[in-house]
Amino acid sequence: MPHRIFIGLGSNLGNRLDYIQQALKALPPEIKVLRSSQIYETPAWGYTDQPPFLNQVVEAQTELDPEALLAKLKSIEEQLGRVANFRYGPRCIDLDILFFDDLIYQSVTLNIPHPSLPQRAFVLVPLNEIAPNLLHPGLNQKISELVKKTDAAGIKIYEERNR
Repeated sequence: MPHRIFIGLGSNLGNRLDYIQQALKALPPEIKVLRSSQIYETPAWGYTDQPPFLNQVVEAQTELDPEALLAKLKSIEEQLGRVANFRYGPRCIDLDILFFDDLIYQSVTLNIPHPSLPQRAFVLVPLNEIAPNLLHPGLNQKISELVKKTDAAGIKIYEERNR
């Protein structure tokens, strides 16, 4: 039985839109995208002295377990040229597992739901677009409720003509 997952995509180096599009194309066949948010341009978070990001969230299905899904996403990042950097630093592509069914999962390499999600408007805004009634299993709150508690200043829908 396929698992319902949500993945956050982000890029702030090089051709940001191309990196996101390439990552989306690399997801199948193991990951089948069902819905995609619009792409948003967002200010950097954590370490702010860097270019703005493009961010998107997709709802998808997979037969992979959480650790295999993480390995698949890390492999895509590597194929697209991501190199290790300092925490919250610039990157050509970033793929994060946000939710995996209603699972609460912790291991040495992975935490689901994504632990910083409630503070990250750059993820909550696109997630709210496609799944406002999704319930955060750890907080028992809808995404539409969580997004109201974050500062979404500077987040705007990305339009290609502005590139």
